[in-house]
Parts: sequence; structure tokens; C-alpha cells
Amino acid sequence: MVIIGYIDFHRELIQLILPKPINPDMNHSIYYNYIEDKLNTLSMRINKNGKLNLLDLHTHSEYFYRDFFNTLYGWDLRNLNDKTQNIEAIDLVDDTKKFLVQVSATNTKAKIDSCLEKKSIKKYLTYTFKFIAISKEADELRSKTYSNPNGINFNPLSDIYDCKSLLKDILSLDTVSMKKIYKFIKTELGNEVDIVKLDSNLAVIINILAKEDWGAIEKPTVNTFEIDRKITFNNLNDSKDIIADYSAHHARVDKIYNEFDTQGVNKSSSVLAKIRSSYIRNKSTKSDDKLFFLVIDNVLNFVIESHNCDEIPIDELELCVNILVVDAFIRCKIFENPNKYNYANS
Repeated sequence: MVIIGYIDFHRELIQLILPKPINPDMNHSIYYNYIEDKLNTLSMRINKNGKLNLLDLHTHSEYFYRDFFNTLYGWDLRNLNDKTQNIEAIDLVDDTKKFLVQVSATNTKAKIDSCLEKKSIKKYLTYTFKFIAISKEADELRSKTYSNPNGINFNPLSDIYDCKSLLKDILSLDTVSMKKIYKFIKTELGNEVDIVKLDSNLAVIINILAKEDWGAIEKPTVNTFEIDRKITFNNLNDSKDIIADYSAHHARVDKIYNEFDTQGVNKSSSVLAKIRSSYIRNKSTKSDDKLFFLVIDNVLNFVIESHNCDEIPIDELELCVNILVVDAFIRCKIFENPNKYNYANS
């Protein structure tokens, strides 16, 4: 019985330290749900503002869809209106793949006919015309026959895009490609941080990471100069902006840890041990920025695998994990410390 109990204890300990297997399908779904929500919200806003004759969002959408299509499809679109304002029928052009693009909140047959009939099209007769409907679905438009007096290449079935068709293409991506689109959408359409929600999410994620009580830990105040010295010492060139941005939340994390501790449940040690275990496992094969971002990805994947975070959007999960990993960096749990390093202010 003693031997069995000993084996069970160490099996549980190993399961705690080692990362849980990553479920690509779960990550894929989380990224897709975020993208789907943001793109549909953008379409609804464009439609609503158009009815109110608030057209600024339409103009911004030309730039958004330029970069979005370049990211999603590997195109090289540029905005013609940057040099010449309001070119008829043309918003974007890819001279490499020879695509001519109209971005429009008006998705009607008459709108497309009007574009195809413009004289400006004649300069691009070797190109393919593409129409992006940014406010409504365009299923009906794909079944129509259009007037095309200039004879430019245009196939309604393949050359008309809307939110629905874009999401279908995005859904077919592998998880790595999906994450790339997610990061773009997050940068372009992400919301400002909700501090109240942030505190709640941090508490949830701390609970997920904290499986065992690993003992007490000190929580001194951050010494910014020493943190900068540690960043330089570890050659964290790409990571330094993340550390600078999220170190401001160190006191917030400290407060949450303290609230748990006053309840007699020490969360800080187990969370920091989870983050440190990822660092130790990988530092022999990775270093510098690659190791820093790998630790973030490992912790994020662990949290995603938990059934306790289903209601937290992926961008908010990512924010919280960044904060916790930076906090671990500040507390000397990951990466090497320079000589006489002291991250606490005296």
C-alpha cells in the first residue's frame, strides 16, 4: 500500500509539472471564434453606420481589407486612392497577381454593373476584377449575370467576397495559419482592456495554473532599473516591449495573489512553478526571445486545455498569460539574473 501510494503521488506530481498535450482542434476553434466575432461585428457596424451616413468606417475598411487579404491570401494589394482620390470602380490593385478590387458596402447587381462599365477599367483589361462586399452577405450576387462592356476578367462565383465566404476560407486553415490571422484581427479590431474583466480573468487563470501549494513566496516591489538590466543580460530584444507593457500589471497580480493567500490558499508559488517548469524544460534548446515566446505559448496552451476558461475570449486569455509570464520574469523565476541582480526596490 505504501509503494502504491508513493507511485500515485509521483504520478500526480509528474502530471502537474509536465505540460498537458496540446489539442490543435481546440486552439483552432478558439482562434476561429474570435475571428468570426470580430469580422461579423465589423460588417454590422459598417451596415449600421452606412444607414446613418457615417462613412468614415467605409474608408478605413479599404485599408483593413487591403492588409487582411494580403495576410489571408498572400496578395500584394495597394490602395490606389493614396495617390489619386476616388478612382472610379477601383480601390485596391495587385500588380503582381493582376487583381483589381472594389471594396463596397453596397452589394447590389447595379453596383457591380456600374463598376464594370467605368472607363477606368480599360487600363486594366489584363487584370481580374474582384468585388468585396463588406456589410452584407453576397450569395445572391454570385448567381447574377453582369454587364461587362470592357471585357475584364470577372467570374461572380469566385471573384465576389463577403464575410461568409472569407470565414469559410479561414475555417479551412491549419492552426498555425489561423493563429496568424487571429493576431492580425486582434491588432486591427481588438478592444481596449477592460480592467474589471482583467482582474476576473487573471483570477480564473491563476486558479487553473495553481494545482498545488508549493510554499510561501516573497512579493517585493519592482525595481525598474534592474528589470531593464536583466532584459539586456538575456538578449531579449523582441520581448522587451512585452515586458515593458505588462510589467505595469505586476501590482495587480500581486494583489490577486495576496487575496488568495489571505484565504489560506497559496496560489503564487504553484503558478510560478508551472511557468518556471516550462522555462527549465526548454532552455537547453531555446534561448533569448525564442525561449520567452515559447514559455508564453506553453502556458497559453495549458490554460486553453482547461475546461474552466471556455467563457474567456482568446485575446483576453493571451493578455492574462502575458501578464503572468512577465510577472514570473520580474520575480526571477525565469531567465538568468545578472551579477548582483536585485529586482526589489529597497
